[in-house]
Amino acid sequence: MKRWQRRLTVVLSLFGLVLTGAAPASAASTTATYTVWNWNVAGNVMHRGSTTDGFVEAAVSSIRYRGADFASFNELCFNQYKAIQEGLVAAGWPEDTGNFARFAETLAPKTGLCDGQSSFGNALFSKKALGTSRQYLLPQAVEKTESGGLKNAEPRKMLCAPQAAQTRMKFCTVHITTSNIVQEGQTEADNVRQLNAVRTILDGFDTAGETYLVAGDFNAQPHYSRLNGYYAPSADTGNNPSNTGAHRELDDADATYCPGYGEWTAEGTPGAAPPCGGNAKIDHIFARESRIAGPYSADSLAIATGCAVANPPEGTTDPTKCSDHRVVVGTVAVLIG
Repeated sequence: MKRWQRRLTVVLSLFGLVLTGAAPASAASTTATYTVWNWNVAGNVMHRGSTTDGFVEAAVSSIRYRGADFASFNELCFNQYKAIQEGLVAAGWPEDTGNFARFAETLAPKTGLCDGQSSFGNALFSKKALGTSRQYLLPQAVEKTESGGLKNAEPRKMLCAPQAAQTRMKFCTVHITTSNIVQEGQTEADNVRQLNAVRTILDGFDTAGETYLVAGDFNAQPHYSRLNGYYAPSADTGNNPSNTGAHRELDDADATYCPGYGEWTAEGTPGAAPPCGGNAKIDHIFARESRIAGPYSADSLAIATGCAVANPPEGTTDPTKCSDHRVVVGTVAVLIG
């Protein structure tokens, strides 16, 4: 629904009138503005499970400074999750210190993972108290072994939680596989199957009248065909065409950098050349277009430095970088109810 239509619907509903051709707003509808913060921190690969090498402090400081309402992490060790939880409490960020954090384990503790200290997965945090969370297991991906065979890759989940006081408002985080293998008996690659599964879950939320924001490492650039079902046709540009979905990504309207695509978020060689050159954008914050109630924007932050990481990325120009991904932070007003 266009912004002026939504406003007119609300105004007319106050006088008991019906606007033909537009969905009437619920009596319980409200508009709220949220700032979402997401970071793939490479908690195992780069940090080896450390909580004392500087990235925890960098994350807590950024979440507070950016005024985040929701924050999420990909590739996080459980002990790091607890350290961030403690840091946010010490910083006075959450309103309910006992009910603002959730963790989804994707790998159990084992030798060589998180320095053998803990499990591994994704996490979300909320400034306001959270309701009951849910973990959605995505289709199992596979990866090649050294001998050329196949084995199960890391399981992937989408983690979602509603606000306790506003149960129709959900925040989710997800980390999609990099596997593009088409398994026997399947017609689509693993990464496509996972993306489609996430989209089906999100469509279900919308059908149920729920509002959501989803952030994470989707391991896909905006112009890839496997994200066409996410971006709405209204997001189409020369940099990101042929979209058929129902979402806007909060950096897709950036008029100063690659309109329709946004700023890059990940170091390393892109899987395909980005339309505006440079590094790739694979970390996203999506909102349902029909629920957007005002302007939105996002920014890709320079990677924090000053971390004493155990395993800097090969070829990095600065071994003190705290990750090989940038923080993505975005703000949007949404209609709830």
